[in-house]
Amino acid sequence: MSVCIRITVNGLPEEVSPSATLADLIDRFREMDRDLIVEHNGRFVFPQDYASTGVAPNDRVEFIHPNFGG
Repeated sequence: MSVCIRITVNGLPEEVSPSATLADLIDRFREMDRDLIVEHNGRFVFPQDYASTGVAPNDRVEFIHPNFGG
């Protein structure tokens, strides 16, 4: 039996492993934009911290794709 926790990703409820990191979520949701911005519970997370930042029940994760250009 697999144990999951509930979090919110981009405003939608998701069930993930309790050991999931932001890097795992980026892979799971195929967020491959090199300019991706990640917010965890309303706070910006530096890319070098994705693999070491875990999630907990009821956390909120947002993947933001900035539009650069003119």
